[in-house]
Amino acid sequence: MSDVALIREIQSEFVKGDRPVIKTGMEVEVHQRIMEGTKERTQRFKGLVIKMSGKTPLEKTFTVRKVSGGFGIEKIFPVNSANIEKIDVLRQFKVRRKNIGFIKTLTGKAARLKEVRK
Repeated sequence: MSDVALIREIQSEFVKGDRPVIKTGMEVEVHQRIMEGTKERTQRFKGLVIKMSGKTPLEKTFTVRKVSGGFGIEKIFPVNSANIEKIDVLRQFKVRRKNIGFIKTLTGKAARLKEVRK
């Protein structure tokens, strides 16, 4: 067995099968488990996926951006993290790039994206 096949076999145990396919340009809501001392709560983060990165399934991460109180907030989530309870895909927008980081500098009508209806 080659090294690559061995690594894939070991990593397959940790890959979550219930995660939706996430692409750049999707509006998602991520339900993340937060531990505060001995208490545990669920925090929701709703925003636009502006970047996907990582080559192997365990390295895959996605960056979600939202604007709250006039400030842009970005969070990076590993796709297969144990702290993520679920990911809801709310809407899909038409984008032609892998990284739409340029959306950070746009405001008003220029920042609009065309929604793809299913």
